[in-house]
Amino acid sequence: MCELLAMSANVPTDICFSFSGLMQRGGNTGPHKDGWGVTFYEGKGCRSFKDPLPSAESPIATLVTEYPIKSEAVICHIRQANSGAVCLENTHPFTRQMWGKNWTYAHNGQLKDYAQSLPVKYHIPVGTTDSEHAFCWILDQIYIQFGVQEPSDQDLFAFIAELSEKINRLGVFNLLLSNGDCLFAYCSNNLHWITRRAPFGEASLIDAEMIVDFQQVTTANDVVTVIATQPLTDDERWHKMQAGEWLLFKLGEPILKGQTPTKIG
Repeated sequence: MCELLAMSANVPTDICFSFSGLMQRGGNTGPHKDGWGVTFYEGKGCRSFKDPLPSAESPIATLVTEYPIKSEAVICHIRQANSGAVCLENTHPFTRQMWGKNWTYAHNGQLKDYAQSLPVKYHIPVGTTDSEHAFCWILDQIYIQFGVQEPSDQDLFAFIAELSEKINRLGVFNLLLSNGDCLFAYCSNNLHWITRRAPFGEASLIDAEMIVDFQQVTTANDVVTVIATQPLTDDERWHKMQAGEWLLFKLGEPILKGQTPTKIG
């Protein structure tokens, strides 16, 4: 299956270190060779880089590792295709607008009978993946539930957690979702996270020969949370999320969490 990566921080921060490890799993240290993408939020705007080539071989991915784009919210994805052809329109993350904000979504897993179980009306997929279809269904349900008035973060993301649980019944649904302000993570079977804050130390990537001393590139007030399918470093303590668990981060800090029912059988 695919692999996910995201970051939430209280100050504009680059993700070059983490992405340098993730990109190697896209055709080098891992089998996820069917495209990759990353979206960075900058104020109300966002910029995306996507490529259907394996990230380990992509010149655009190399650019991202060498170009320290500063952001408070980032979502990345490397793809191992199981639904839809290998092409640009099927490459995550997917981005749509709602309530004057850019919403970004990436999914790890595979869904069955999604077209029949998750009918869409207002948000029509561009590509042919189960992932984008589920994203469009989520946006439809949010629009039906709340209309043109954006609800509180608590009401909105608790509702998204309920939707995630329903989608999870169709297969495997590990989710990352952001509106630029908040970062939402839902675990079906495999997500890990770590929050880095003072006192900062060194960390070593698993998939590349790279070590960083975070104390040299941060201040004492920085808070940075990284979420990944599998831990990216081998000398830090990552937290493994439980099946059905969801977390909401804002400016690097967890602000809401919950547990949805897990599947039986």
